[in-house]
This record gives sequence, structure tokens and C-alpha cells, in this order.
Amino acid sequence: MAKANGTKLNGKAGRPAGGQRAKPEKLPRALYEQELYRLQGELVKMQEWVRAEGARIVVIFEGRDAAGKGGTIQRVAQYLNPRVVRITALPAPTEREQTEWYFQRYVEHLPAAGEICLFDRSWYNRAGVEHVMGFCTKEQYSRFMSQCPIFERLLVEGGIRLRKYWFSVSDEEQQRRFESRLDDPLRRWKLSPMDLQSILHWEDYSRAKDEMFVHTDIPEAPWHVVESDDKRRARINMIAHLLSSVPYHQVKLPELRLPPRPPSTGYQRTPRELQNFVPDHAAELLARQDARHR
Repeated sequence: MAKANGTKLNGKAGRPAGGQRAKPEKLPRALYEQELYRLQGELVKMQEWVRAEGARIVVIFEGRDAAGKGGTIQRVAQYLNPRVVRITALPAPTEREQTEWYFQRYVEHLPAAGEICLFDRSWYNRAGVEHVMGFCTKEQYSRFMSQCPIFERLLVEGGIRLRKYWFSVSDEEQQRRFESRLDDPLRRWKLSPMDLQSILHWEDYSRAKDEMFVHTDIPEAPWHVVESDDKRRARINMIAHLLSSVPYHQVKLPELRLPPRPPSTGYQRTPRELQNFVPDHAAELLARQDARHR
């Protein structure tokens, strides 16, 4: 089977030949959790180094819908200080922002000394969804492709450590994740009409990503591809790579000791009946459990 342009297909969802990936062995949960916890401990060390050194780090998470970016960001930030590590996920630009220089609204979210910024999608929206879905003009797209490498070189020359990760998911796995979200009321919010459109434009997004890499995979800020069909592997691999790319070291922290509690000076707490307490829902749960076991 072949398309009119001569591109050979693998007979599955219109993927070009050679697009199939070997299905990796799933990382066992126990091994994953043990290594994730260790790596998160190293992230805390890196955070303290960033604070002590006044370093600035920007980490960009890009990839297809349902590729696992959000879950990875949550694991990166789980034990980190939100005053040091910020997650930036910008909504669609306002009317005013649409008239600004394209990179302008992202610049205000860049880190100051001692900060880390995690971009859950970034300025690369223009090279992906905006380009594929026709939300920007050809001139705007072309201008982005020429300006983006310059912009990123300026960031790096200014002392920002810029790390860019592309989460790569197969069409079969993306389909499975979409279907699971449809049936899960707690995750249904993750699906939008734009996400579903990505199924119809799979190859358009593939071409857009390839073109984006051609223009923006620069020595100063290269792209790093994270195979994400196995979410556990993706999280471990991405965090390990980030840590290996930053020359952090253990920072000596000030010794902390709890002071002795001073003796009472006669303070009397406000009577409970004068305060509004939340209902003891936990007590209700325990009572129901006891009733079932009788």
C-alpha cells in the first residue's frame, strides 16, 4: 500500500514505514517508585544548588497530546519548593497579547536568580498547534522559525540553562490514553476538542515537529526526545537526563534545631463552641466501616 506521493505506509493508522518503534519492556512499579524517589531526592539537591548559586534553569516540556508531559512535570515538582520551582502553563493569548511580539508573554515568566521554570508547553505552540490548525499566518510561522533560535541563543548567552524535551508517543498508545480519559470522570477534563483534532492531523503534526527540529535543534539548546509509551520509563529517563545535564552538587545547609517550647503564660484557647469546625467526615467513614464489619 502506498500514498499518491510515494510514501510507503506500514498499514497501521497511516504511519510512514520505519515509524514503528519497538515496544519497551514496562518498568516494574516497585523499581520505578524506588528510583523515582531517589531521583526526586537529587532534584531537591539541585534545587538547593540553584538557590545557593543564583542559577536560572528553564525546562521546556513539549510533545503530542497525551504524551505524558503533565505527569512528568508533577513528578519533577512534587517535593520542590514552589517559591523556587514554578510551573508555567499559559492559556490562549488575550487580544492584547496577540498584538505583542510573539515571545513577549513568555519572557515575563523566565526565572530570576535562584529559580527554575518548568514550561508545560511553551513558545513552541506556534510551531505546532498554531501552525497545523491555522491559528497563525504563514508569515508569523516563518518569522517564528527564524527568530526562535536567536531568542534561545540570547537566553543561553544571558546565563539561563535551557533544556528542551520532546515527549514522543505512538499513535496506538495515544489512542489508548484518549479512550481511557473518555471513560474516567476524574480525567475527562484533560480531553478537549483540540486534543481530538490531533488524531485527524497525526501526520500534519509529525511534519510540523520534523520541521521544527530542523530549525530549532541548535547546539546551544538541543532537543532531547523522550520515548513515552511507557510513562514510568519516560519520567525516570527525563529526570535522570535533566540531573545529568546540570553541574549541581550537595550544598551545605544551615543546621536547624527546634527551640524549646517556652512555659505557658496563661493563654486560654477560644472555646470550641465559638468556632466553626469542618464536619468530621473521617469519623463518618470509620463508623460506616465499623457497621459493615459487625
